[in-house]
Amino acid sequence: MILITAISCGSNKTEQNWTHFVRTAGHGLNMDNVNEIVRSATETHVFGIETDNDIPGRYESLLNPEEKLKAIQAVAEKAHAAGNYAFVYIAGLECITAHADRSAHSFYKDHPDWVQRDRNGRPAVFGDQSAFWIVEGDEDVWITPYAVEWRSLYMERVRQIAATGIDGIYVDIPYWMTHFDGWEDTWASYDDYTVQAFRDVTGLDAREDIRPGDLNDPGFRKWIDFRIRTLTEFMAEIDRNVKRVNPDCMTIAEIYPGIGEDAVRVGADVYDMYPVVDVIAHEFSAGGYTAAARDPLSWFEYMIGMYSFRAFAEGKASWMLSYSWDGEDKIKPSSAMENLFAAQLAAGTNPWDARGHVMSGSNDMETRKNVYGWLAKHENMFFHPRQSIDEAVGLYFSPATRNYHTNDFISSYRGFFHLLLHSHLPFQVVTPRTLSAFGGSVLIMPDVKCLSGKERRILSNLVKNGVRLIASGEPGVYDETGTLCSNEERHVFPGMLSGVNADEPVHRFPESCPGKAYLHALRKYFNRAAWTGQTGGLPFYDSIADFRNMLNQMDYSPTVELLGSPFICTQMVRVDGNPHVFIANFKGLKGKKTAEQIPEEGMMLRWKTDRKGVVKILPFLGEIQEVPHQQQQGFLTCILPPVYRGAVVWIEYPDK
Repeated sequence: MILITAISCGSNKTEQNWTHFVRTAGHGLNMDNVNEIVRSATETHVFGIETDNDIPGRYESLLNPEEKLKAIQAVAEKAHAAGNYAFVYIAGLECITAHADRSAHSFYKDHPDWVQRDRNGRPAVFGDQSAFWIVEGDEDVWITPYAVEWRSLYMERVRQIAATGIDGIYVDIPYWMTHFDGWEDTWASYDDYTVQAFRDVTGLDAREDIRPGDLNDPGFRKWIDFRIRTLTEFMAEIDRNVKRVNPDCMTIAEIYPGIGEDAVRVGADVYDMYPVVDVIAHEFSAGGYTAAARDPLSWFEYMIGMYSFRAFAEGKASWMLSYSWDGEDKIKPSSAMENLFAAQLAAGTNPWDARGHVMSGSNDMETRKNVYGWLAKHENMFFHPRQSIDEAVGLYFSPATRNYHTNDFISSYRGFFHLLLHSHLPFQVVTPRTLSAFGGSVLIMPDVKCLSGKERRILSNLVKNGVRLIASGEPGVYDETGTLCSNEERHVFPGMLSGVNADEPVHRFPESCPGKAYLHALRKYFNRAAWTGQTGGLPFYDSIADFRNMLNQMDYSPTVELLGSPFICTQMVRVDGNPHVFIANFKGLKGKKTAEQIPEEGMMLRWKTDRKGVVKILPFLGEIQEVPHQQQQGFLTCILPPVYRGAVVWIEYPDK
């Protein structure tokens, strides 16, 4: 198979496999349509073909997989012959029995003890009223990952699928059942297998010794951690079985929760799961479920989610199973699709074209063909590794704080993220896994209530080495388990007790968080301003200036600056060693009413550099152009042409 090599930061090389360059679409698979799948993918420039031929998620094929295995092998061989890759969909903890109402056997009838249950013993068994993909008369069950016999059979099927030569196994929503009506607050599962596994780890009885939903209860916090660890280890075991028989086969997890409370509730946390799989496909939306229904503020929330995913991935690919259009009669499907693709590429994620709210088809096949064909020509621009520039402002994501203090943390995190994006400052999402490598001069701690001993030691060293902190709330009041810390444990680095003082290493906002205040103002005013493109006199706009002034007090000086409206979203990074600015424009968009932007005009870019360079721009779906610029007194300055949906701007150095 093809190995794709991307060059990043001069002579340093990063190996990128095919998953980094995917532009995909879904297809139902059987032996009769293999040729048509590959032909259509080739014609519409699909790279990385999704095929839906679920073996363990259908009771009949869980027991007898032979026919489906043949189809999987056939599509793999056909895709490879066309120079492409293919992956196959399987369910995680869900299994459907067809015509269960007329059959003596079904999954639940044969194995009632394998099914998840709520605290009252109600089994997770559902019919066609619960979800659109369940057909009348079918039985839909959700299985506990601790059902030993089922898990052994499941892993056997995973190995058989990997052995067909398929390039990836795509595992759909490995969740605890908390997402169907009536199950949202159950914090399941309380089946015998799961209850015993929790008792083995903690000594607690999940039915009697915890208070579900009460974050003051140490037992419930242990239940939260246990549920997340369980699903992460389930995916890790799938990956081990895949690689055991086919080391080149990729393990892909589909996850719909983003960065908030939903990840805690269903137990599938993308931060924890990225290290144990090869790719995550994010069925993620923000605000409107489709691009056509999304207002400007929701678009920025969508970008925040994608930028966070890219940080969690740490070099792995992020696919976006997000939906463009689903019957919004005032919006052209092609416009909604283009907006979605432009935003995804600006964030460095891989697009997925689907019809409506399912995985297959397209809302406009010609648009898919045009966008995917254009992307094929420029894939290195969007999919080569993006390196943070040295002066990027760090924004800390704390999984433990998100788990135990979701609302406070996420509102602060999102608010500060909006400030960074609307200020057009270089940023870097920092996590516990990447904290020690942070190389910037300013790190924002957005109401990070929970810190481990290791995090405290790293933060202390960063501050001692000159990093300035902007901290809201009281950082580290709890440890990583949510247990209240002593005063001595909390304040482990200099300046933590200080207020806002330019001479101190920590700027503290113990009561009024700038991030939360900004988010509150945005929800009141941002969309109305973005619809017209006007900012004058609006409260949130003054907050941007205040934020920049605070950074100036901390002697922060970026090497790249962009002057533009807060309605465009920018990411400033290095790609292949050269500075790049990725731009998405949300000015003028109005959910369900218009998907056509007001062009952003007159943006000024200024780079601090003594090297002679050439400035180039690639508009979304356009061609590369040179941008006139001036270079004097150590700065390269240019005015960008109008940007419609999005663009990439970069400097090339001929003397490199």
